[in-house]
Amino acid sequence: MKNYEETVGIDVLKKTIDVSCHLCSKHKVFGNDIKGYRSMLKWVKKQTGGVSVFCCFENTGNYSLKLATYLSSKGVDYVEESPIKIKRSSGLVREKTDKVDSEIIARYAWLYREELSSSKSKPVVYQELGRLIGLRDQLVRGRAGLLGTLKEIEHLLNSPSTDTSCIVLRRSIENLSKQIKHIELRMEDLIKAEPALSKTYDLLLSLRGIGFVVACQLLYHTENFKRFDTWRQFSSYCGLAPYEYSSGTSIHRRKQCYYLGDIKMKSLFIGH
Repeated sequence: MKNYEETVGIDVLKKTIDVSCHLCSKHKVFGNDIKGYRSMLKWVKKQTGGVSVFCCFENTGNYSLKLATYLSSKGVDYVEESPIKIKRSSGLVREKTDKVDSEIIARYAWLYREELSSSKSKPVVYQELGRLIGLRDQLVRGRAGLLGTLKEIEHLLNSPSTDTSCIVLRRSIENLSKQIKHIELRMEDLIKAEPALSKTYDLLLSLRGIGFVVACQLLYHTENFKRFDTWRQFSSYCGLAPYEYSSGTSIHRRKQCYYLGDIKMKSLFIGH
């Protein structure tokens, strides 16, 4: 990204986006929708005089996904960066506003422009797979809570089979189980529809200790094992790679895993 002449920092919120141009020191707020994105690009072009620019914003999940998809469709280069990287590079910041955040992001993009690489939005199949995985996890947690409640009530009652609370809980659990099964079937259909994903999926299931959930998570997070260049990068992403901690002659701690990482992937691997 070193050949660009200006950087645009975008602080993505639920309903709005704060946009700041670094060198020309301009700021404006737009709506977090297609109309707002269109107006933003026109405004940036006017403020920068048409020079080459790239946008930078934090990965905020569903809030930033729509922006990333729109910029990709328009051929606009952008960098979707981890929030903690931007926060730790900003130094001591006493003020916290959306405008300040967008300015910090724009400054970060300008200072590190030679090291940053352009981001790409995930293909549609991975976007849907990610939504289904997240929804399934929510339903599984909800079902687990209802099962715990049902177990406690049954322990207290003499005839739980006729109790209204138990009947309602059992129906809710049964309904959630059906919904979870429906989601799992849709996830499997998505994978089977892509030959490359289907092949990797079958290979993963052939490994001992890997089932449906772990296989789907691996395919999604690694984008069919194309997202990471080495096994250690993926291990670090999951928070499972050990790192050295030493200084001088007195501090020599044993290697340990860094606390940052994808919590879900870490829990799945530790559980295995």
